Amino acid sequence: MSLFVRVKWKIVIRNTHSYRALSSSTAALGKVNPSLNLDPSLQALLKDVDISLTRHKTSFPSHRELDIIPPEMDLNSEITVQDPEDSFQEDSLERKSPAAVFGSKGIGAVVLPLEMQNSINLLISESDKSMLHNDAKRLFQENADTDDAEWGSTFEAKYRSRQQSSRHSERDGTAFASVALPAHYSAILAVLTHVKHRLGPDWNISKVIDWGAGTGSGLWASVHTFQQNAETSQDVEGLKVSDTSLESYVGIDKRDGLVTIGKRLLREIKRNDLSVSWQRVFHEEDRMSRDIGQHTLALSAFNLSSLPTNIARKTLVKEMWESGAHTIVLIDHNTSAGFENIAEARQVLLKMGRKETEDPTTEDWPIKGSHVVAPCPHDGECPLHHPGSTRLVCGFSQRLQRPSFVRLTKHSPTGHEDTGYSYVVIQRGERPTRPESKLGRIGAIGKRELDKVSAPQVVIKELSLHNESNVEEMLEAPTVDQAPIPASEDSSLQLPFDEKLQAELRQEAYSWPRLVFSPLKKSGHIILDACTPEGKIMRMTVPKSQGKQPYYDARKSSWGDIFPHEPKNAPQERYQPRRAKREGGTTAMRGSDIGKRRVSSKQTPVSYETLSDSIKDTRKKSKRDRVEGKDRGQSKDSDTWAEDADD
Repeated sequence: MSLFVRVKWKIVIRNTHSYRALSSSTAALGKVNPSLNLDPSLQALLKDVDISLTRHKTSFPSHRELDIIPPEMDLNSEITVQDPEDSFQEDSLERKSPAAVFGSKGIGAVVLPLEMQNSINLLISESDKSMLHNDAKRLFQENADTDDAEWGSTFEAKYRSRQQSSRHSERDGTAFASVALPAHYSAILAVLTHVKHRLGPDWNISKVIDWGAGTGSGLWASVHTFQQNAETSQDVEGLKVSDTSLESYVGIDKRDGLVTIGKRLLREIKRNDLSVSWQRVFHEEDRMSRDIGQHTLALSAFNLSSLPTNIARKTLVKEMWESGAHTIVLIDHNTSAGFENIAEARQVLLKMGRKETEDPTTEDWPIKGSHVVAPCPHDGECPLHHPGSTRLVCGFSQRLQRPSFVRLTKHSPTGHEDTGYSYVVIQRGERPTRPESKLGRIGAIGKRELDKVSAPQVVIKELSLHNESNVEEMLEAPTVDQAPIPASEDSSLQLPFDEKLQAELRQEAYSWPRLVFSPLKKSGHIILDACTPEGKIMRMTVPKSQGKQPYYDARKSSWGDIFPHEPKNAPQERYQPRRAKREGGTTAMRGSDIGKRRVSSKQTPVSYETLSDSIKDTRKKSKRDRVEGKDRGQSKDSDTWAEDADD
């Protein structure tokens, strides 16, 4: 810095201090500040110094800026302001197409109603807490000696004598109500809610017959599914037994300990006009004609696996069919044994329906035959069912928010648990015909894409210099015509999601494929493994090039949904190789087997053929499997009890 500039800065600083000191002294004395005659260059420097000193200060406006009201708007009219978050939520709810929304499984995590929680808490308060935990571990904890033991919900209690049964049955029933009852309730509620959604408001149930009622898990799920008022049914925690539309419930079970606990849970519950009765067996006088059975539901949940022999299972399924109920619901665990029981029961019920249609004496019957409502989109053989060699199962999962008594009984801090189940829903009558319409395939995503295509576009032939005349010519240029919409995406697909559209989608949903595995979501395409109306497991690929709406619906789909869109390319058939093919010499092509298996870096890839060969030696059998194996060896039945349905 030069000497002249340094001296000039000292003069500026000195004059600044003297100026501020003089101003403060005169202000303190109450006198008017005298005027100073400064050089113009010095005034410019002082201004720059003041700006630099006050640059770090930011001044905020004291009020929000007002928007300009257009001249055509009436000042006296009421102005409504929409919350941006609400508009975002509404837009996000409409992004999926109506068909995809209808096909979604989803009831979310199940929360036990407060009335049900209070009843179970009252039961637990009257029992010994430490003994309750020991009973729960003895009945439901697998591999209790290890640290990573898992809790199940399968009840396999067997007693040596009646005295032992009388001592332990009530304690075991209390443990069942505190561990297995909430899990079974969540699975039954998920199935009944899905069936109610699929069959629509015309499906009115007034009577439920429950085989294997236990402590009443089917009763609680039924009364909470069928409510008189649709608005009160939205309040999950506030559901009450007294608000149900059911008129009668019949529970059938020979396990006296579980039935006693089920009755105690209803002791303090207000039931109004609901009639609840319990009995050990199904009586002949309980059968009803087909005209009355239209509003009756036959239910059996997690009971087939508890029966000791194939004959007992076959007898139960026949009783459910002969009861006269129009709708039959069977639920079991998603294990290999549980899935085989469901698949064989499905085969028995469909055979009975085919016998009715082929019998000449039933020509005058108003309703005859049977068909599958869920989860299968067909009435043929199950592509995953291979008796004695089932590895992959058609099973689903339902999440439950654990109440406090479940966490305390299990000594677990986890606030949720997932219940796996396999199920089938059979209804009397012929299967509805497959409609040719394809409605509701366009949502907000597809509509935005169509609007973008149909928007006017300016055609610029060549570049030119900017002036006002060129701008006017560009605005007057012809626009591009809207691209023609394919025949499958006409204007009728953009109907509002009302009752009329739901009725149409309800008929179409009988032929939509069901996702039997979780989708594989890649960056540019989605892979879906689904059970199709042709009775096969097909792998469908939905790429981005198929359209934004199908790709978005596929990306937001989940395990257990029914998918409405057809794939762009031909799907690939997948199947599970059978063990019997080893002897015949035929083998499946590599990569054509079903399912997806994650292989860790420490393991070598293993094909499903190898797994199917070694599964019998590597699987650890439970007590039920050993007992079932003895019964099958001693019984005179064939390999599958479903083959004897014609008898």
